[in-house]
Amino acid sequence: MFFAGMPYDLSDNTERHYQAVFYVVFTLMGQFVETEVRSARGRADAVVRTKDAVYVFEFKLNGSAEDALKQIDERGYLIPYVLDGRRLVKVGVNFSNETRNVERYIVE
Repeated sequence: MFFAGMPYDLSDNTERHYQAVFYVVFTLMGQFVETEVRSARGRADAVVRTKDAVYVFEFKLNGSAEDALKQIDERGYLIPYVLDGRRLVKVGVNFSNETRNVERYIVE
């Protein structure tokens, strides 16, 4: 995977490192991506808007993709986009310090 190809000494083993790489990748793909998107009850790690959908991402480091999805729901990260008209998609991603890669992701 993409993250595993990066030399270990370029990573500071934080969630923010993976978030920054994610931002760069999506930006290079020509997608509109925002990070640390504030809402009434917190901040989504990333939001990607395409022609047909709004994707809200929550990242965890050494946690679980399930916990990431739970946070999206509990903090209402999708609420600002309900009237947008596009399909709303939640993406929970867990990164592993051990493998320095995506450990698991869930899309709902």
